[in-house]
Amino acid sequence: MVTPSSIAGEDSGILAERPFQLLLLINVLPPLGTALLSPVLGSLVEPLGATTANVGLLMSAFTAPAIFVIPIAGVVSDRYGRRPVLIFGLLWFGLTGTAIALVSTFEAALALRFLQGVGFAALTPIIITSLGDLYTGTKEATAQGLRFSGSGLSQTVFPLAAGVLVGFAWQYPFLLYAVAFPIAAVVYVAFEEPLDSTADDDSEAGFREQLADLRTLVAHRRAWTMVIARGSANLAWFGFLTYNSILVVDVLGGTPAQAGLLAALASLTYALAASQAGRIADLFDDRLYPLLATNASMGLGLALVFLAPSLLVAGVGVVFMGVGFGLVLSIYRSVITTLAPPELRGGLVSLSEGSGRAAATATPILMGAAIAVATAYLGFEEAVRAVGIGTGLLGAGTGIVCLLAMSAAPPIRMDD
Repeated sequence: MVTPSSIAGEDSGILAERPFQLLLLINVLPPLGTALLSPVLGSLVEPLGATTANVGLLMSAFTAPAIFVIPIAGVVSDRYGRRPVLIFGLLWFGLTGTAIALVSTFEAALALRFLQGVGFAALTPIIITSLGDLYTGTKEATAQGLRFSGSGLSQTVFPLAAGVLVGFAWQYPFLLYAVAFPIAAVVYVAFEEPLDSTADDDSEAGFREQLADLRTLVAHRRAWTMVIARGSANLAWFGFLTYNSILVVDVLGGTPAQAGLLAALASLTYALAASQAGRIADLFDDRLYPLLATNASMGLGLALVFLAPSLLVAGVGVVFMGVGFGLVLSIYRSVITTLAPPELRGGLVSLSEGSGRAAATATPILMGAAIAVATAYLGFEEAVRAVGIGTGLLGAGTGIVCLLAMSAAPPIRMDD
């Protein structure tokens, strides 16, 4: 019989705890920022007056603001609490997302997507920080993994619904974002602050002191290496998401449906792998070793995807990539939450998540430029393969270098 403990191990009891349940409920929303649009982008070209060349800006407009807003949201949550930031994020995310159904121009939709990205910035980093507030040790690693599994499942279910709804009217998928409003009401009524307020001084001087402490923390090698490593994991994942359909259709001669199946396999694989993060962390005294292995699995898996002579081989590569991505990101987040004291945890987590959003925004642009240059020398198909392989190796290699640098650094002491 399949039970929570058989899936997630002895720490699976957190699934019955109300604070964790509420954080999982909030976590339904953030993955939909990009996943909900993925199957419907082509259907938006005509009604919004977009083109096939620029409709992809609806994705970039969403990811870009989070690079700058996420660190601010983290500092605010450290100072004024997690709950108000989460409620604002839910309401703003839902309002700006559903409002897209009411506009008729591409420019207006683009502006609303930008504003929706601000709402995202107040959700995922604060959820991750709150889990670090609530749990420690392998229990915290299990919590981060189960949260990430929930993201994978959300990215599987809601896009399917969006694909059906867009057949009735292009506006209908955006109405799914309205689920944010009842979730915000539940959070307002039932969510309690994981920690007491850590702000002893509400003055401007106190705020400047908090920022100074955060800068001191990030200057430690253990902290800044993890911030960079967290971002590097997104190179492989977003490299796959961006060029999956082009690889399958234009290089391997497959169909868009097969590309969709490959993407679904990747999401399902990382969701299942993330649920095992606590168990994997419990097997090792030092999390360096599983992180090195999962980085290698992620990078080499993506390289195999782009090397693949067939869809079957590409599927094998996707499994290795998904397992590595699901585990590496869950364990990274667990490590990062332990590096900071409670009063700085939101700031450090948000910087690391901002690093991830920066990588997510830059990867499609840089890969596109690299493919354009390489095509002149290698031809289009070989250029796609070469850049895809390079992206996987760069993402994994950067993570491994950062981990080795972190392991050789002394422990963080804020009084240094």
